Amino acid sequence: MSLTIFISFCCRMVSHSELRELFCAADAVCFDVDSTVIREEGIDELAKFCGVEDAVSEMTRRAMGGAVPFKAALTERLSLIQPSREQVQRLIAEHPPHLTPGIRELVSRLQERNVQVFLISGGFRSIVEHVASKLNIPPTNVFANRLKFYFNGEYAGFDEMQPTAESGGKGKVIKLLKEKFHFKKIVMIGDGATDMEACPPADVFIGFGGNVIRQQVKDNAEWYITDFVELLGELEE
Repeated sequence: MSLTIFISFCCRMVSHSELRELFCAADAVCFDVDSTVIREEGIDELAKFCGVEDAVSEMTRRAMGGAVPFKAALTERLSLIQPSREQVQRLIAEHPPHLTPGIRELVSRLQERNVQVFLISGGFRSIVEHVASKLNIPPTNVFANRLKFYFNGEYAGFDEMQPTAESGGKGKVIKLLKEKFHFKKIVMIGDGATDMEACPPADVFIGFGGNVIRQQVKDNAEWYITDFVELLGELEE
């Protein structure tokens, strides 16, 4: 079964009004990070910083569109970039990621409602934890890929055992969260195919196109937004 058919079958069982009610009743909301919580794609920014931007950007586009298995695309891109520990640290210090407008207010409002907020990213934990700190999200609520370095700081690969390192990984994280914390309703919000395929086990998927539009997600997401203000409005009603 293709990804598109699978998602359509699993996530088109409730009306739009029911989706809104589920969002407002959620006890956990999970956000993708690159091109969702932040404006940039972290791996593309790292590639630009390391001088291999064009080749890596094309791979990212194909991976986010669902055309290439995620782990294969991640391996290939990192092999091109070969980022050192120092380069990653300098990137965060000199070119920190920009939060998407409205995300700070949305996360704050969710937290005020005692909703647990998680960041689930195919990006890199060092960058995602920096973003989490800006949103008052604890490191324990961050799931992302870990880069590995040799003692001299040179690139040594990535932790392939992390669930976020492969296609379907975000769904595995959400399943884990349900089992560990007994959440009744979990919402997944993101821009890419890896986010959309996390529903189920997520109860609702909300496609986000405020930074970049992935056509497959726009065409198949039952609820698609381009501004976090829309979700803030739902919580205020």
